[in-house]
Parts: sequence; structure tokens; C-alpha cells
Amino acid sequence: MNKNIRYSCLLLVLGLTLGADAQVDSTMRLNDSLRRKIAIFAPLYLDSAFDATGAYRYDKNFPKFINPGLEFYEGARMALDTLQKEHAMLDVRLYDTRAAGMSLQQQLDSASALGVDLIIGQVNSATELQQIATAAMRKNIPFINANYPNDAGITNNPSLVILNSTLRAHCEAIYRYLQRNYPTRPLVFFRKKGSQEERLKGYFTELDKKTMGVPLKIKYVTLEDNFDAPALAASMDSLTQTVCIAGSLDDDFATKLCALLATLNRSYHTTIIGMPTWDNLDLARPEFAGEEIAYSTPFYLNQADTLVKLITNNFKTRFYSRPSDMVFRGYESTYHFAKLLLLHGSNLNGSIGEKKFKVFNDLEIMPVFLNRQTMTLDYFENKKLYFIRKLDGAVVGVN
Repeated sequence: MNKNIRYSCLLLVLGLTLGADAQVDSTMRLNDSLRRKIAIFAPLYLDSAFDATGAYRYDKNFPKFINPGLEFYEGARMALDTLQKEHAMLDVRLYDTRAAGMSLQQQLDSASALGVDLIIGQVNSATELQQIATAAMRKNIPFINANYPNDAGITNNPSLVILNSTLRAHCEAIYRYLQRNYPTRPLVFFRKKGSQEERLKGYFTELDKKTMGVPLKIKYVTLEDNFDAPALAASMDSLTQTVCIAGSLDDDFATKLCALLATLNRSYHTTIIGMPTWDNLDLARPEFAGEEIAYSTPFYLNQADTLVKLITNNFKTRFYSRPSDMVFRGYESTYHFAKLLLLHGSNLNGSIGEKKFKVFNDLEIMPVFLNRQTMTLDYFENKKLYFIRKLDGAVVGVN
């Protein structure tokens, strides 16, 4: 791939970002009384990338920190192009959350003053999520958090919708997956010492108490930092399949665990259940050979899907590269929720979980009640999780 060509194409998009937004806004302005207003918040870093004269600051380089926001916007822009062809009556405003001359709060105030009906955001921090969610709640505006997999401690906010499911939701799904697929198999929860690992264990032990089915009999094993294959084998059954749950989000721990379990393949038949972060691991590494690994994810892209292929080819043609997940998330969150907004208008809050207008994934937007005693609706969350099973890096099953 010619990187200079890719950089030039990406810079062209950066330079036209606000102009493209204005074009979408004007061409969709068909009838003021019927237009629905959407605000899209994304970290584009335009003021960081260009100086006061409009000159690009990084010469022939392209800093990685710009990519996620840019690609999210590119996906959203493609969705808006599709909506424009469908004659959707929308007024869409784009806000650069890293703009130097306008704070995030000022941007939120601007969106509120415009009377936006829907907020879609790609957020980078808990603080940013809290700020947008608070502004959305005050005005009773649905806020689609498209990427941040955390509730940031937010409660009692029915305006917030989390698409990238939280760790708690993943643990709930893993527990049900084990109940459904391995109810009688030995289950070993391997973990290391750490507060995050304690939290993961806590989720599973809590599920033992509240499950409607038969509780799982999980053996919890805390490994030392220098653990080896014999330390793992001591907790496994050589006569039957052992399901090994990786109870940590640490990539180094995950890599070592998988590699050591692969060395035991001749004597122990194992299946590894990983964490949602494993979507970023290279599971085709030779040291993992022969080990079946499954992990959960709310976003699964079927490469044979017509729209997936269309977007992929479009990206290759324009930018000489493959689109990242952020492109597809930008497209999906924009198209799906814009269509629901156009259908329900001001009643969108009560219809946010409808499954119409599927794009890539089967979204299951469900209410979350963190305190079962008060039954206060804290937020909405996507509870649909896919389980990807891989062997030697190749997908062998999707549940």
C-alpha cells in the first residue's frame, strides 16, 4: 500500500469534514417542520491537525490518535449518504469534541439550543461520557454511546444507550453460554491477582446466586506471576474436556495462558473462554496451534454480507486501506437510530429498543436496573453478544 496516497486521501476527508456536514444539512433541508435533528460528537482533532493558516502540521505523517474519530465519522457520513438517497428529512450537525475554540459543554449547549432529537457519540473517556449523558438527560434526548464499553458510574439516566456492552453484560452472557453449552464439563476460572480480576470473579459469583437455572460449578484458581503448564494441569481433568475461563483482561496473561494450554493439548482436551478484549489478539499465532478459543463481542461483521463488502471495497478504492471497526460502528449507529428517529419522532425514547432497520448486528437494547430493590432504570444497554469460536486464527463458529 502506498502510504502517501492513503495519507493524502485521509487529509482530504479531514479538510472537508465540516463542509461535508454542511452539505448533508443543506441537501436534507426539505421541510423545516418535518426535519429531525441529529448531533454527532466525535474526536476529529481538526485544530491539532491544521494550524491557523490551514496548513497540515504533520508533514507526510498521519498520527494514529486521529484515526478512530475520523473513521467513525467516515462511517457516519456513508450512512448519511444512504439516508439522503432515501430522501430522509434530517438536519445533522457534526461536533469535533477536540476543537480548540469550543469546549464540549459549549458544543452540548449549542446542540441543545438547536433542539436536537438524537445524540450519537464516539467518546474517549468516562468523564466525556458522563458529560454528554448528563446533558442528554436534562433535555430528555436519547444519547447513543456507540463505542465506550463502560457505564462510567452513571445511574438513573434513561437517556443513555450503551451499544458496546459493559464487562458486566459480557460476564452475564458468558455465564449463560457456559450453562447452555458446557453444563456438565469441568470449569476452571484461571486468574491472576488484581482488583480487576477480583471484580470479574465477583460478577461470576453474583451470577451463581441469581441465576434462574442450575448454578455452574466453577473452580477458581489464582495463578502466580510465573505460572507454568504444570500449574495449569493441576486443576484440569485429563479424562474429559476442561473449559478454561480466562479471568483477566490483561493481554500478556491471555497470551501466556493460551500458549501454555496449547502445550498440554496431547494430554488435556481444553476449550478456552476469553474476554471481550480478545477480539484484538492475534489468535493465529503458532504457539496457540490446536487450541479452540471462544470470546464474546457485541459487533460481528459477516465478511460475506453485501453491505460489508460494499463498504470495504469503497474504503479500498478511496483510501487504499481496509476499514476499521469504527467505520462500521459509525455507519450502523447512524443509520439504525436515524431510521428509528424518522419513524417515531419525539417518541423515540420509548421505542429505542425496536429491532427494525438492522444493519450488521442484531441489537438487543434492554433496560438496566442496577439496584433490584428500587428498580430504578439506570440506562439502556445492548445485551446481544456473539460468541466467536476460533481455531488457529480461523473462525469455526459464531453463536
